[in-house]
Amino acid sequence: MITACANEQPVGTTASALCSLSLEPPMVVVCMNKTSQTRAVIDAAGQFAVNILSETQGALAQHFATKHPNKFADVSFQVGPFGQPLLEDALAHLECRVTERLTGGTHTVFLAEVHSATAWSRNPLAYFRGRYGRVNLDEAADAQTRS
Repeated sequence: MITACANEQPVGTTASALCSLSLEPPMVVVCMNKTSQTRAVIDAAGQFAVNILSETQGALAQHFATKHPNKFADVSFQVGPFGQPLLEDALAHLECRVTERLTGGTHTVFLAEVHSATAWSRNPLAYFRGRYGRVNLDEAADAQTRS
């Protein structure tokens, strides 16, 4: 979930993909459709938040994927240290500052530095074949990898 704020009005959209770009400095890549209201706010403000949703937040992801005029009505969030809307019960929050903008067809590609990151011990929301669900990890294989 990508969120941003303009004139104290939060906006957001469900992103189909987010990519890590760099570890030093920590950077991400986000692609936003040029017609997106959230893209316009990010472009003007130069910053945004990434809310990595937990496995119980499929309905929230679906809600933010719509063209609803006020997506934050009845949605619990707080304002992060860099002024961005951070959704409650998310698995992780990243507050990012745009460093570069590129154009790719119908999308604006934002390269952004991560300025604040917080994570909790929850399971991530997965999206596959048009459905939301959970990631099932093989605990035995995971334990073997760590030893």
